[in-house]
Amino acid sequence: MESMIFLDRLQFGFTILYHYLFPQLTMGLAFIIVFFKSIALWKGKEEYNRAARFWAKIFAINFAVGVVTGIPMEFQFGTNWAAFSKYAGGVIGQTLAMEGVFAFFLESSFLGLFLFGEKRLSPKMHWFVAFMVFAGSWLSGYFILATNAWMQHPVAYAMAGDGTVHLNSFWGLLFNPWLLWQYLHNMIATVVTGSFVVAAVGAYYMLSKKHLEQAKLFLRNSVIIGAVASVLIIFPTGDGESSQVFEHQPAKAAAMEGIFKTQKGAPLVFIGQPDMKNKTLDNPLVLPKFLSFLTYRHFDAEVKGMDAFPENDLPDLIPLVYYSYHIMVGLGTIFVTILLIAVFLLWKKRLFNVRWMLWILMLTFPFPYIATSAGWITAEVGRQPWLIYGLFRTAEGISPQVSSGNTLFTLIGFTGMYFVIGVLFIILILKVINKGPIVALEGNNEKKEIN
Repeated sequence: MESMIFLDRLQFGFTILYHYLFPQLTMGLAFIIVFFKSIALWKGKEEYNRAARFWAKIFAINFAVGVVTGIPMEFQFGTNWAAFSKYAGGVIGQTLAMEGVFAFFLESSFLGLFLFGEKRLSPKMHWFVAFMVFAGSWLSGYFILATNAWMQHPVAYAMAGDGTVHLNSFWGLLFNPWLLWQYLHNMIATVVTGSFVVAAVGAYYMLSKKHLEQAKLFLRNSVIIGAVASVLIIFPTGDGESSQVFEHQPAKAAAMEGIFKTQKGAPLVFIGQPDMKNKTLDNPLVLPKFLSFLTYRHFDAEVKGMDAFPENDLPDLIPLVYYSYHIMVGLGTIFVTILLIAVFLLWKKRLFNVRWMLWILMLTFPFPYIATSAGWITAEVGRQPWLIYGLFRTAEGISPQVSSGNTLFTLIGFTGMYFVIGVLFIILILKVINKGPIVALEGNNEKKEIN
């Protein structure tokens, strides 16, 4: 039984983390592409239209791979988590269906118009199409996060006679109080990812001394957008998300922060290794009383430790929750530092010539992916042992007729298939980047590179 639960969790965790590598970039790029199109329309600068066209190609590749990798997750609700689907399908089915029927088709339909309809649409209409792609992608994120928010903080439901849950307020589901900070924190994180990717390509072009006009445009705009987003992801959105975890999921919060014992004036832990045998942190580097202040705005406020909860209500992988959370926070702090220095160099008109910063911007683009993955591991592993927090345990949700051998077989299959998809994705992306931005000349079909 334990091996079945472990493998079901591992398979879903692997497939969803892999899948999320792609939509986080499409959602981030959707915002940046609309920004480029807005500047092009407002100021009549054609170079911003070229930038939007270039990034639309990468957006389209990400979108396609995101669709392919997202489909297996839908099936896993039935194949691996049948008991959960039977129990909660009357609630989560609403938002998942709306994501597919409304948001996905909105995004995909207007993406086709954006990619192939520019010559047939006016500049204002093409901007509107770009905005609708952005709206569709961010609406898709809203419906998915509304589903997750209900699993984190169940609201607007009623128990049926057969023991399942059913929705009793559609608007209560869509406006779950948990959803506000979760949605803002997640979506701004996608903008950080998009900004680092755009900056990395710009830095690569600058260091390679090609496509210099577009390289400067990419760098100039991405570091400013990224700096603003990286600050917002810490405050207020990160602070708001953390506060609601402490309020509604205190066991998860204690695991995240490595607080084993309930205490007043709890310290903020920067570094330390959880010792699960002795229930302590080894080699801690802390800021005294600061966790109490950040959480409750009072230095002597009491923070519940893991000793305040029954063992079977604590996350089963406390070190993973702790390390994932601190990786996310640490990387977020590094992002702010890098981008604020880049903005300072831009203000001093030195950014394009400071090679060490260009190298940093080019090489750090994978780290936002690591940070978002760590954040989702914190959220989902930290929610354990619950599938629906305080309502339905993970052990109750699996498909009893699916053996651990079957799950292991499909996990191996997914791993191989996703490796192939990943290699093809990288080849396609590198091909677009190496080709670089191109522009169609007026009056004929000839094209030239922008150097």
